[in-house]
Amino acid sequence: MSDRLPSLTAMRAFDAAARHMSFAKAAEELHVTPAALSFQIKSLEEHLGAQLFRRLNRAVALTEAGHALAPGVADGFQALAAAWRAAERTQDNQTLTVTAGPAFTAKWLAPRLYEFAQSHPQVELRFSASLKMMDFGRDAIDVAIRFGYGKDEGLYSIPLAEEWVCPAMTPELARRFPTVESLKDAPLIFDDSISFLKPSSDWQTWFRAVGIEHDPQNGPRFSQADHAIDAALAGVGVVLGRRALVVKDVADGRLVMPFPTALDTGVRFRFLCAQGAETRPQIAAFRDWIVTEIDKTSHITEALTRLPSGDFQSP
Repeated sequence: MSDRLPSLTAMRAFDAAARHMSFAKAAEELHVTPAALSFQIKSLEEHLGAQLFRRLNRAVALTEAGHALAPGVADGFQALAAAWRAAERTQDNQTLTVTAGPAFTAKWLAPRLYEFAQSHPQVELRFSASLKMMDFGRDAIDVAIRFGYGKDEGLYSIPLAEEWVCPAMTPELARRFPTVESLKDAPLIFDDSISFLKPSSDWQTWFRAVGIEHDPQNGPRFSQADHAIDAALAGVGVVLGRRALVVKDVADGRLVMPFPTALDTGVRFRFLCAQGAETRPQIAAFRDWIVTEIDKTSHITEALTRLPSGDFQSP
């Protein structure tokens, strides 16, 4: 047996025929004649020394060797296509595709994008609001904003602002519940999107941080942080708002944080891109813009007493 690989043309012919289970349809896809495609398949079989297809009356079927070869060939062509698209993107300095979680996209990115678009009119922005872990090569993504305990080996990664949680509510609700003690009777909103954090940063932990033993359980629960914040904006109740998702509403006066004790979650958002891609003009511009925008609301963080949530866990 030879380690010399056959031609890519023959492999592509085999891949198309294996997907369609038809030489005629494969030839149509590749814009060649059925005779030319059959010749490529035959040359591949001669190179291997075994048949890849059983020729039936009006169809074909993979042999054992064909079944062994087909998945790897399909994966190989997909990897080649992804690599080619990734290489093409390195030459594109006008398009920027960003993926971020739905909550961060809705509450942080969307309200600020006008400013970036105004200062960088040459950049065409595209967004994918998803929690799915993307592959920068396969998924045609340029930048990812991620939150959590993810590992960033092999990627360009910079930490963004530290994430904390603090009670946030409408000014009207703040007048009804003016003290920490009175907050025990306030309608509370539960954001289950951060329930995975260890140590936890929930209402019981926050009350313990301000010296009150209280374990509230009743109130609307939301699986998405932006939905919980929207409920707070509507006056439904008080939410333990996450920094990145409430700072603009606080800065604009739609929400207030009258009790300045915040819990540090120990987790940050991170700016990610492929190693080396950070020098591309539109990626560098987007990174610098995000850092500048975060700095604009740093005064809100500075006004809070931030305590590690791990110091107030249940015994």
